[in-house]
Amino acid sequence: MNPPVKMLLIYVDETDNWGTTPLYEALVRRLRQLNVAGATVQAGIMGFGSHKTVHQKRLFGVSDDRPVTISAVDNEAKIRAALPEIRGMVKEGLVVLLDVEVVPGPPPEE
Repeated sequence: MNPPVKMLLIYVDETDNWGTTPLYEALVRRLRQLNVAGATVQAGIMGFGSHKTVHQKRLFGVSDDRPVTISAVDNEAKIRAALPEIRGMVKEGLVVLLDVEVVPGPPPEE
């Protein structure tokens, strides 16, 4: 049986920073340093959070402050070990931990 797998989802704004680095970039780099299997950053088209401000594309496709989601998947122990440090980096935003199942690829062809 495979060990439990978790997905870490982090919701922040595109303009959030960690020092002089975009927060999403700092989070991905830290997850890599913590040996998490992988992470992906996706920019949202439209969204809102606890402040109820809607972020969306404006005139000429320029965004006011796009929502950004960082997702990472690994075994539960590794994600939980990274969580306190990641949570400390996200001052405003949402951090979610989900149970997931990794679907194996097709068997190799002979």
